[in-house]
Amino acid sequence: MTELLQKVRVIDPVSEIDELFDVLIADGYIKEVASHIADIHPNTQIRDCQGLVLGPGLVDLYSHSGEPGFEERETLLSFLQAATAGGFTRVSILPDTSPAIDNPALVAQLQQRKGGQGGQRSNFSPLSPLSPLSPPSPLSSPLPLLYIWGAITLDVAGNQMTELADLASAGVVGFSDGKPLENLALVRRVLEYLQPLGKPVAFWPSDRQLTANGVMREGADALRFGLPPIPASAETTAIAAMLELVAAIGTPVHIMRVSTSRSVELIASAKAAGLPITASTTWMHLLLDTKAVKSYHTSLHLDPPLGNPRDVAALRAGVRAGVIDAIAIDHTPYSYEEKVQAFAEAPPGAIGLELALPLLWQYLVETEEFTALELWRALSTRPAKCLGQEVSAIVPHQPAELTLFDPQKIWKVERKSLYTLSQNTPWLGQELKGHVVQTWC
Repeated sequence: MTELLQKVRVIDPVSEIDELFDVLIADGYIKEVASHIADIHPNTQIRDCQGLVLGPGLVDLYSHSGEPGFEERETLLSFLQAATAGGFTRVSILPDTSPAIDNPALVAQLQQRKGGQGGQRSNFSPLSPLSPLSPPSPLSSPLPLLYIWGAITLDVAGNQMTELADLASAGVVGFSDGKPLENLALVRRVLEYLQPLGKPVAFWPSDRQLTANGVMREGADALRFGLPPIPASAETTAIAAMLELVAAIGTPVHIMRVSTSRSVELIASAKAAGLPITASTTWMHLLLDTKAVKSYHTSLHLDPPLGNPRDVAALRAGVRAGVIDAIAIDHTPYSYEEKVQAFAEAPPGAIGLELALPLLWQYLVETEEFTALELWRALSTRPAKCLGQEVSAIVPHQPAELTLFDPQKIWKVERKSLYTLSQNTPWLGQELKGHVVQTWC
């Protein structure tokens, strides 16, 4: 199939381009990019893309799949369909499933399951949002490539190391428990073992003793809302310890879920000193602060918790400056029953694959706090780099791994408009501006 996208706004972080072009796509490749393409085959599908944005496919560093073990929350297929609806062409799932992804056999099983490998086609049209039970749409987009994080410890319990070399040979994208590892002797040994394997390793630094039973960032709002606080030091002390180990051993490390202003300072200093680290925050930590918790909506119970306004400002500045390399989605589905509890009792986490790009664009790009290039870079090329991957420029002869986005389309977040099986989001029932039109993968 040959398609001509006319007058589309091309945002290409690789080439540092944000301009209007015609883009010709055929047989999975970009054939031509020019200000005007007139010489086209008669069977070419011509699409007027004025007002639309075309960028590299989005890349999610880490999110959660319900399958295996919690298919009522999310299956691999619904997860990948939600990712497609959100503009993602590569997604990575954390190993804290049931059973945990801590052995090569389970890695192979997940790779072979229906919907468990990228490149398959789904009956999905982001132009017309449908529920997973709706009839197929005539326009199809490919499912994204699925990458799997291998567990660092058996059953992600933080006690005994997995067979890291065997997992690496099985094709995991990297290693992470997705949970805090507080045994620093074990962390040190993991860094030593992983050094020759050349795979990314991601840690979530958090001191659970300092966290205790807290559910909200310490500060005036926590006092006002009567919720148990979590001090910023629960994160920063753990990051400081992690940075010391990286300095001593030299194994590159990715720091997940950065959420405080002091953490941004520590990471900036470590990078300036030449430590081999990358870092990410999540999309919701860039958009909301502690004041949002006034609603006691359980989808605002996150771990780490939403930061104070100073934290949000520092995270945004850190992403723009590249101190925080990437924006992760950390999509965490839960069933309705699991989330209908008191705020402190509900499990932490929220969905985000289908919501992140529209909301980030609306509140960061349209307000001109971020340029379109800065946001797209943090959602595509930089997370790919954290995974040891590359993203192609939007130029002729490159594979067409692309996302087409309509920043002005209005849609409502509701059950029938979502592909994820869960609805744990504070935006449920609200109208959003911005929707993915199509992906190529």
